[in-house]
Amino acid sequence: MMAGKAIIFSAPSGSGKTTIVKHLLAANPDLGFSISASTRDKRGRTEQHGKDYYFLTPEEFKHHIDNDDFIEWEEVYAGNFYGTLKSEIERIWSEGKNVIFDVDVKGGLNLKKYFGDNGLAIFVKVPSIEVLKERLNDRGTESPESLSRRLFKANFEMSFQDHFDVVLVNENLDKSLAEAQSLYNDFKNK
Repeated sequence: MMAGKAIIFSAPSGSGKTTIVKHLLAANPDLGFSISASTRDKRGRTEQHGKDYYFLTPEEFKHHIDNDDFIEWEEVYAGNFYGTLKSEIERIWSEGKNVIFDVDVKGGLNLKKYFGDNGLAIFVKVPSIEVLKERLNDRGTESPESLSRRLFKANFEMSFQDHFDVVLVNENLDKSLAEAQSLYNDFKNK
């Protein structure tokens, strides 16, 4: 079922992809956000089921795998599974909208393969690992161990940037937001 287009934002954690995606959603009523399914715990009190993620038990997640309900899924961190439900894309396309994704690098590559020419895969990149470390530290949510894990993973993920359609270097946020909008405009009018 190919009804709309898919714009896929992938990046190492802390690159600013979520900020860019939220900006595009606010500025473009024709975009619908693809809510990922996850087995991880909610962060704090702000995250909501059906808004930030579909929070599933490992058993529910496995049931969806067995039923072939996912476009893509993976174990991102030990015991934490993430995936894109086919029903989520159908929900957004049935509203006449294009779908926008905020996913990790492996998920982005899988989605790009799935959507083909109906998908635009954008890799959001920080100017350097030092800048990424600073941004992750500024969040105040990382332990030294989790920071080290994220930086190790980011180094690995950056090696895949050439597999994406576009690499957007997020050095200046205003410039990056304008560039992302321009990429979306060109893509949806193609």
